[in-house]
Amino acid sequence: MNKNQVNGTIKGLTGKVQEEAGKLVGNPQQQTKGVQKQVEGNAEKMLGDAQEFVQKANKAVMDAVNKR
Repeated sequence: MNKNQVNGTIKGLTGKVQEEAGKLVGNPQQQTKGVQKQVEGNAEKMLGDAQEFVQKANKAVMDAVNKR
């Protein structure tokens, strides 16, 4: 896992907690902020996933080239 994957996961979880807390106390602003954090967290995690994919693909290409 890379930094973006970890940070994105954490941000998504904190957003979910914030959303649920907002529901519990009846605060729509907190619910909205929580949903926004979840979206940001998911985007950051997806960025990390893409970075990891590119790194693995790059390594696979370099390994294939070096075997020739």
